[in-house]
Amino acid sequence: MEENILDCVIVGSGPSGFTAAIYAARADLKPELYTGLEPGGQLTTTTEVDNFPGYPDGVTGPQMMMDLQKQAERFETKVHYEMITKAEFSPEVGGVHKIWAGNKEILAKSVIISTGATAKYLGLDDEKKYMGGGVSACATCDGFFYKGKDVIVVGGGDTAAEEATYLAKLTNKVTILVRKDHFRASKAMIHRVSNTPNIEVKFNHELIGIEGENNLVERGVVLNNLTNETFTIDVHGIFIAIGHKPNTEIFAGQINLGENGYINTIPGSTKTNLPGVFAAGDVQDSHYRQAITAAGSGCMAAMDAEKYLGELQ
Repeated sequence: MEENILDCVIVGSGPSGFTAAIYAARADLKPELYTGLEPGGQLTTTTEVDNFPGYPDGVTGPQMMMDLQKQAERFETKVHYEMITKAEFSPEVGGVHKIWAGNKEILAKSVIISTGATAKYLGLDDEKKYMGGGVSACATCDGFFYKGKDVIVVGGGDTAAEEATYLAKLTNKVTILVRKDHFRASKAMIHRVSNTPNIEVKFNHELIGIEGENNLVERGVVLNNLTNETFTIDVHGIFIAIGHKPNTEIFAGQINLGENGYINTIPGSTKTNLPGVFAAGDVQDSHYRQAITAAGSGCMAAMDAEKYLGELQ
C-alpha cells in the first residue's frame, strides 16, 4: 500500500498551485496537481496581465498559466485535469490524507490547497459577453487600461469603495452604483469616497445591462429602483465589486475557516490547523488577491510541506 501514498498533492491550479508544484517538484516531492474545473484559475478570464514581474511587454492570463504549467511539468509534476470533490484529512502528524476526484481515491502525506476564490458577479448575461472587453472584478489588475476614461463600479461595501478610490487616481470619472440607500462600507472608506472629487455615488441604482460594439463596453444600462426609470451611462469599463467567494466548501468542518469562508493559516506560514495540510493563494488571502502574492504563497506552501515531510523521517 505504501507505494500508493503520494508525498504531495496540490488541489487547484493558478499561480499558487503551479508555483507550489515547481518548488515541490524541485524538492523531489513528486507532486501531483489537480486543476479543478477552471485550469489556471481566475487569471484565465483576464486578457492582459501587465503587473507580473518578468513579462516586460505584458502577457495574457491564459498564456501565463500555460507558461507556469509547462515549468511545473518540466520538473515532472503530474497534472490531472480533474476536480477534487471530497476530502478526509488526518488530524495526526504523519497521518495519511484522503481526497477524491470523483470515485478515484488519492492518498497523500501532504496536501496543498490552492483552490482560489471566485469573484461574485451580478448574474447578467452581458457580464459574460463583455468579460475581458470592459467588465472586470479587479481594479488593481485592470484599472491601468482605463486611464483618463469613465468607469462604473458596482457595489456598496468596502471592496467597492476601495476599487473606486483606486480607479479614481487613474480614470476621468468613477460612478458607484449602490443598490440600497446607504453604503455597507466602513466609515473610513466612506470618508475616502466622499473626499474624492471625481467619484459620483448613485444610491438606489442597479446595473441591469451592458451595451457596446464588438464585445467592448460602451454603456451601462442603469435602473433607479425607486422610480423604475432606466437610463444609460457612457463608460469604457465596468467593475463588479460585490466580493469574492473562496472555494472552500469541501474542506468546511475540517479546516479552520474565517467568518468570510477563507482558510485561516498560522501567521507567517501556510500551515492550517491540520498537520500536513497547507493553504496558498486567494483561498487564504482575502486582502491582496494578486497573482504575484498567490505565487509567493505557493512557494511558501511547498517549502512548508517539504519541511513537514523532512521531519517525519
